[in-house]
Amino acid sequence: MSIQLLINIFIAFLWTMLTAKWSSITFLIGYLIGVVILFSMRRFFPKPFYLKKVWAIIKFVYVVIKEILLSSVYIIRQVISPQPTFLPGIFSLKTKLKGNIELTIISLLITLTPGSVVMEISPEDSVLYIHAMDLSDAKKMILKSIYSFEKAIMEVTRDV
Repeated sequence: MSIQLLINIFIAFLWTMLTAKWSSITFLIGYLIGVVILFSMRRFFPKPFYLKKVWAIIKFVYVVIKEILLSSVYIIRQVISPQPTFLPGIFSLKTKLKGNIELTIISLLITLTPGSVVMEISPEDSVLYIHAMDLSDAKKMILKSIYSFEKAIMEVTRDV
């Protein structure tokens, strides 16, 4: 990804130097020309076209923000309710993610979402032990967010 981005920026600078105008619009036009050139030459690069990875990163950020907001609203509702009805507990979850980086990212994201904390990771089996604020309802919500996190992390970290 990085070599393609560097080539694209180089093409944009080259375009800007060849035109007599130095402006951000000229650089943007050169960047877009570089995107077209790199897209047409994508089969000559060993890695996939780099804008696919950029799009995966944008989707990842969107999923993280959405899940944090949804779980925050859920926790606020639980805290504000006159009678606390939540039942805290611990459950285990087998994940499809492999490797230290992927397991660390999913653990940090689960801990970042309110109402859940990763207590331990079993690296050989990729099992996460998660403490949830409410096992009855939150487990479904946590599982839904974990699966969306997994999908987004695999798109970003793995070359498809």
